[in-house]
Amino acid sequence: MMRIIPAVDIKNGKCVRLTQGKADQETVYSDDPVAMACHWDEEGARLIHVVDLDGAFDGEPKNAELIKSIIYNSSVDIQVGGGIRTLKAIETYVNAGAYRVILGTIAQKDPQFVAEACKQFPEKIIVGIDARDGYVAIKGWIEVSEQKATDLAQQMQPLGVAGFIFTDISRDGMLKGPNLESIRQFADATSLPVIASGGVGKLTDISDLLQLESHGVTGIITGKALYDKSISLRDALKLVEPHAG
Repeated sequence: MMRIIPAVDIKNGKCVRLTQGKADQETVYSDDPVAMACHWDEEGARLIHVVDLDGAFDGEPKNAELIKSIIYNSSVDIQVGGGIRTLKAIETYVNAGAYRVILGTIAQKDPQFVAEACKQFPEKIIVGIDARDGYVAIKGWIEVSEQKATDLAQQMQPLGVAGFIFTDISRDGMLKGPNLESIRQFADATSLPVIASGGVGKLTDISDLLQLESHGVTGIITGKALYDKSISLRDALKLVEPHAG
């Protein structure tokens, strides 16, 4: 099964895209993230990836009300991330109807917290692992740790997480194609489903990622390419239809 997952990144209440996760390299695509999410819903997405970028940089949710509004106004599954580092924050999103809640920095800093979250919210927790040159980047990608992304995945797997989102930061927002080798290595390091993110710029990139389905890649997040119209969501959905399950 393979899903194309449009990204809605929120910063200062607006729908933006960052280049390589850099806060000072943003493009604003819409003043209304709720309308943007509804647009992808209407275009046929079955899952939407919503990130509170202010939350990721500040370490606590900053756009929770806006994100709850997206969940309430969408007819499809919404996965939410960005600054979620307390059980209360997870509970807020789960109670609002989030399909999955993404834990990022906290997973690397406090594995015990992930274990507790998985216990309290079974099947709701996925871990977002962002890597630069194979090593885990944290705090909104500002810091690179000394831990390998594959090692973190193996550490997280027994805790009860439902899967992973793997982002190669060097490719994110660059539209230069995904780093297929690093995605394959990461997917091979875990038996859990992996959603690939970063670098998708054209339909052939999606075709390339479809080749990794047998390695456990079950989803492809795309943002900038959709907003810049280098990819049409409907064309992308049609491409993965035979794999959609």
